Amino acid sequence: MMVKKLGLPVLVLVVIAGLGLWAARSPDDSGQTLLPAMAASAEDAPAGTPADAAELPAVPDMVLGNAEAKVTLVEYGSYTCPHCRDFHAEVFKDLKRDYIDTGKVKFIFREVYFDRYGLWAAMMARCGGPTRYFGIHTMLYDAQKEWAASDDPSTVIGNIRRIGKTAGMDDATLDACMQDANMAQAMLNTYEANAKADNVEGTPTLILNGVKHGNIGYAELRKLIDDELAK
Repeated sequence: MMVKKLGLPVLVLVVIAGLGLWAARSPDDSGQTLLPAMAASAEDAPAGTPADAAELPAVPDMVLGNAEAKVTLVEYGSYTCPHCRDFHAEVFKDLKRDYIDTGKVKFIFREVYFDRYGLWAAMMARCGGPTRYFGIHTMLYDAQKEWAASDDPSTVIGNIRRIGKTAGMDDATLDACMQDANMAQAMLNTYEANAKADNVEGTPTLILNGVKHGNIGYAELRKLIDDELAK
């Protein structure tokens, strides 16, 4: 299980400071961007500071499968977590084939933001709306070693941007979405509330019909699901 923590106030400032980098791409539209100076405190945050919590947009759960399924499985995962990538490659594909696509399981993915790269990736994934979300979700995990490998934020944001464009989004859509400070704040608030409610300390974390489990293999997960279906 991956356990990394970045305090929410720090992450909020990181995101606010980075919201403008999508608009700073080079004239040849190569996808390379410039990262603004990091805000050191709330007073230093640039224009575009999010609204009060009461004015923030809703952040819907991303859901696959039968809404009326007997079993609900929630995965908490980060797009920069290697163990989450392995779970997607080694467990999720079988889970989707055997239980989600057959209507037996309602699957909910909840993003965890341990770092700015993970949050930027999640923001981009949501830019395409619910119909594109899980396709981008797969692209991010399949290519995690490539897009998230650099220590240079401008390189990473260029990589994330290219994934969004490969998924069919244009520059205007990406720019408008990725500069939405209110949505960034709402996503952070939602993550914090959900993680606190479910006592999420690392990723991946699974919640199966209300019971928390850590990073488990497909054989064990299948038995747990079958036990719930048999009740």
